Amino acid sequence: MSEIAVIGGSRYFGRLLIENLRDTGADVTVINRGSTPPPAGVAHLTADRDDPGSLRRALAGRRFDVLIDQVCYTPAQAETAARAFDGVTGRYVLTSTVEVYADLDGPAIPESAVDPAEVPVRLDLPWHDPDFRDAHYGAGKRQAEAVLTRAGAFDLVSVRVAHVLGGDDFTGRLRHYAERVRAGRPVVVHADPRPATFIHHREIADFLAWTARAGFTGPVNAAAHGTLTARDLCAAFAAETGEEPRYEVGADVSPYSFARSYPMANGRAEELGHRFSTVTEWLPEVVREALACVTV
Repeated sequence: MSEIAVIGGSRYFGRLLIENLRDTGADVTVINRGSTPPPAGVAHLTADRDDPGSLRRALAGRRFDVLIDQVCYTPAQAETAARAFDGVTGRYVLTSTVEVYADLDGPAIPESAVDPAEVPVRLDLPWHDPDFRDAHYGAGKRQAEAVLTRAGAFDLVSVRVAHVLGGDDFTGRLRHYAERVRAGRPVVVHADPRPATFIHHREIADFLAWTARAGFTGPVNAAAHGTLTARDLCAAFAAETGEEPRYEVGADVSPYSFARSYPMANGRAEELGHRFSTVTEWLPEVVREALACVTV
C-alpha cells in the first residue's frame, strides 16, 4: 500500500483527488492548517506550510512514497517545502497551472516551452502579500517549479493544469457566464478572444492520482482535447437557455476571455499512457450544472 501525503486539497477537485487515492487503496494523509477536516478514512496532520518549524514538527518521523502539493503558489513556499520534505518523500507532484505559459502566444504549447531549470527565481519579491501573489500567479508557479526542480531532493513532476470546469467551483468563473447569459446581460470580451484549453474537474483529479502512481518526472500538461473561446462558452450557455448571448468589448473582460492564445499540447501525457477526454463530451453537463446554481 502506498503512503501518499497531500498538502491542501480540502475543496474542489482536491477533495475528489483525496477520495480517489483512498478508494484505490492508498494510505492517504492530508496536511493543512486544520480548518477543514479530511474525508473519512484519511489521516490528518495539522501544519502551516509557510512555517518551516510547523512543517518540521508535523513531519517528524514520517515518510511518504509520494507527496502531492495542491497549494504551492510561490517560490518562497516551494523553498520551505523543499527543505521540509528532503528525506521525507521520494516523489513530489506539484499541481502547477497553464498560466506558466501566459506570456506566450501560439497553438498547442508543449512542456518544453517553459523549462523550470532556466526560470529566474526572485525570492526577494513580496510573495507574502496576497494581492501581489494573485497579480503574479503564473510567475509564482513558474518560480515554484524552478525551486523544486533545482532542489534535487526528490523526483519532481509539475502537472500544468488547464482551466478547470465543472463541479463546485469556488472561483465563480463559469457562473459569471451562466448569470449573464441567462439574464441577457452583456459578457465583456476582447475584440478577438483567443482559444484556451480546459479540463473537467473529475478528470484532473483522476490525472493527478494517476501521476502519483506513475514513475515519470518533469513538467506534464493536463488538458482535454479541443479548445474554447469566451464566445464558445457563451454559445454553450445559449444552447441551453435559448437566450442569444450579448457581448461588449472592454478592458474588464470576463474570466475566460484571453488576448493571447496559449492552449496546451497534451501529447506527453498520452505518450506516457493517459487518455484525455474531448471538451465537447462534457461541456453541456458542466453548463447545465452552472445554470442550476443561477436564479434570475
